[in-house]
Amino acid sequence: MDKPELLVMGELPDWDLAPMAERYTLHLLYAAPEPEALLAACAPRIRGIVTKGEIGASAALMQRLPRLEIVACYGVGVDAIDRAWCAAHGVPVTNTPDVLTEDVADMAFALLLGVARRIPQADAWVREGRWVGEGSMPLTTRVWGRRLGIVGLGRIGRAVARRAEGFDMRIAYSGRSPKPDLSYAYHPSPAALAPHCEVMVCCAMGGPATEGLIDRAAIDALPPGAIFVNVSRGSCVDEAALLAALREGWIALAALDVFRNEPAIDPEFARLPNVLLAPHAASGTVATRQAMGALMQENLAAHFAGQPLPTEIRP
Repeated sequence: MDKPELLVMGELPDWDLAPMAERYTLHLLYAAPEPEALLAACAPRIRGIVTKGEIGASAALMQRLPRLEIVACYGVGVDAIDRAWCAAHGVPVTNTPDVLTEDVADMAFALLLGVARRIPQADAWVREGRWVGEGSMPLTTRVWGRRLGIVGLGRIGRAVARRAEGFDMRIAYSGRSPKPDLSYAYHPSPAALAPHCEVMVCCAMGGPATEGLIDRAAIDALPPGAIFVNVSRGSCVDEAALLAALREGWIALAALDVFRNEPAIDPEFARLPNVLLAPHAASGTVATRQAMGALMQENLAAHFAGQPLPTEIRP
């Protein structure tokens, strides 16, 4: 029996590719010298797409695949997948929730601590001999006990809040609706939340519904000297307003794992001394990436066996 043929949109670790190659015929679009030629040759036989959140799958691509049966995303965010097209054509979409929640929350706090306590600068201060030559480095910013506002209190937002409790932070949040099981203060929008937080962490899902969610009004409403952290999607933030606030010092510090147009981000971010940058790596631990790959493979295996999908995203 012929193995199902899959179109693999983005690079995956060998620990995922090797077992997948035993069960499926893989067409690695990301590695093809001539992607269009590869696609033209294999499109009539493709039964599944394997993609990543930042790559997605467009309607223009999927309509070229007449036998497409499933889109399996290696990651949580599916905003770059045309889910409306998938729903209209009966193509299920799966992702890998839960397995990356705690690592992303860890990274949110690592970024917060890194930018507030100036950890990269501290490392350089020692390595470059400035400790010997200049003495103690300048003082930094306290994190514990601060007022924290979380934009989006889903799985990751809740995990960030649990960590914040350990830092005696006063927690508030914004989202589509209040969470009756939590005692944190609720505000209906980021702009309403902003005056009540000295640190704002964005954990919202990406997609059209959250495009520009943290807008100029929200940024302007933050108290002077606030810290901003984003482990969500760059699309959730008005980057022009964020950059202006950072230049002016209205936002004192920012730590960002995600950006618009990544990896070709706005070069101004790299020129600002009050910004800590990371390459969309919040889920980037070996254990979590292995768990993400395993769950993605479970979804594919279930689909081709005619079984319920473990983590299908409903329209």
